[in-house]
Amino acid sequence: MKPLIHCYILLLVLLASCKQDKKQHESENLPKIAIAGLGIESSTFSPALTHEDAFHAKIGDSIFSKYPFLQVDSLNRKRAQWVPTLVGKSLPGGTVTKEAYESLVSKTLKLLKENGPFDGLFFDIHGAMSVVGMDDPEGDLIERIREVVGTNVLISTSMDLHGNVSKKLAKHTDLITCYRMAPHEDAIQSKKRAVTNLLDRLENGMGKPKYKAWIPVPILLPGEKTSTRIEPGKSLYAKVPNVANKEGVIDAAIWIGYAWADEPRNHAVVMVTGDDREKVKDGAETLAQSFWDVRNQFEFVAPTTSLEESLKLALASNKHPFIISDMGDNPTAGGAGDVTWTLEQLLERPEFKSDNGPSLIYASIPGPKFVEKAIEIGVGGKIKATAGATVDSRFAGPLELEGTIEAIKSGDRNAETEVVVKIGSIMVIVTKKRKPYHHLSDFTNLGLHPKKTDIIVVKIGYLVPELYDMRGDWVMALTPGGVDQDINRLGYKRIKRPMFPLDSTMAQPDLKAQFIPASNATE
Repeated sequence: MKPLIHCYILLLVLLASCKQDKKQHESENLPKIAIAGLGIESSTFSPALTHEDAFHAKIGDSIFSKYPFLQVDSLNRKRAQWVPTLVGKSLPGGTVTKEAYESLVSKTLKLLKENGPFDGLFFDIHGAMSVVGMDDPEGDLIERIREVVGTNVLISTSMDLHGNVSKKLAKHTDLITCYRMAPHEDAIQSKKRAVTNLLDRLENGMGKPKYKAWIPVPILLPGEKTSTRIEPGKSLYAKVPNVANKEGVIDAAIWIGYAWADEPRNHAVVMVTGDDREKVKDGAETLAQSFWDVRNQFEFVAPTTSLEESLKLALASNKHPFIISDMGDNPTAGGAGDVTWTLEQLLERPEFKSDNGPSLIYASIPGPKFVEKAIEIGVGGKIKATAGATVDSRFAGPLELEGTIEAIKSGDRNAETEVVVKIGSIMVIVTKKRKPYHHLSDFTNLGLHPKKTDIIVVKIGYLVPELYDMRGDWVMALTPGGVDQDINRLGYKRIKRPMFPLDSTMAQPDLKAQFIPASNATE
């Protein structure tokens, strides 16, 4: 009996070993794909500088948490051997220091060297990063990545539609796509599309597309004028899938570009990739001409006026909360986030001097010393301290805030610590570091009740979905700051001219497709 048992155990061991060998063999046959990227919108019109810690860089397997479509049990995760290296994403802000950029790039290249060779690379960027002394950081980054991984590796790039696509970036990437919605409700869907395109081309053996059509479109508009919620952006972007889904086309994209950086690459771009030359060319030229044809129809996504007029409208309205976008210092577009001009105007208004005045939430103003003092005093105590204008004091200086501490909360990823101080009928949110307020929970976690508040003033441009759904009414205030919506006031010196709308009477530009050579082509 014992020999039979021994034979049975041996058989089980052999079967398990065969399964393991098969699994290992299958894994070895899967394509090996790296993940890397840096993302930020950088306003060159802001005095702020962005440092390395702002990128909250993830390294290794922690990167998977950013992508729901690459979780352990997902189909795409099983289609390749994934090698996440370094992905860093910062809140929009000022120009990135050269030291921060070089440090993050060096770490990325080191990880790629140590873990190669690769069949593919998922390049996850924003496309509007500015670096001190550089004009095209994303082009530089992908070029340096190519020096490590080689020109034959298939690179698929995912971008924000407010990014910029230089010829260098177009040359060194093989597949490329960007969001098709603003606000960016399709961000994850777009990243997944970039990954799926990459996997499909590796699996079907077709590799690099035969053709990449690139068309610079001389239009430079702020995102608040090009939302896909309204026309003409809605219909313009609806044309993208019609091109992308054609036989012989891999993907198509329209980049609005980033309006608050003064660099030659800052303008709109259309790109189409695929294997059918005529369909790629015609698709790109159709989208580019369609964009140009509607250039005069773009308007702000909401009524736009001065802060004073915005407040008149809000105070007269019975629709609550009435949201005012404090646009000029919007931290999600690249503003320093600490311009005090709007808050100074609010605190001077007689309507808000009394506790019983119209309720107003102001989100937000950075003030690390204010926060430090508030922690010492505690909730319920009285405070008198300054906040704001340590980075951008061009329009107003630091503000002395005197009121009652209503809440203190620590642990936020961006703000680190938040303090609510009541001054008259205004609840001012003061943060240790700048933070955008996009979600209902951003307010309710501080004990605030935004839906029952008369007026909310938030540093933002167009409203993100949760704020949009919450609004009773809404107006966008043309306030000063590093992302001033009146781009004629910015004083561009280095962008290519002529450029619409700065040169509103310019002639029809050349919108013929330019074919970009493959990344491994010898020019």
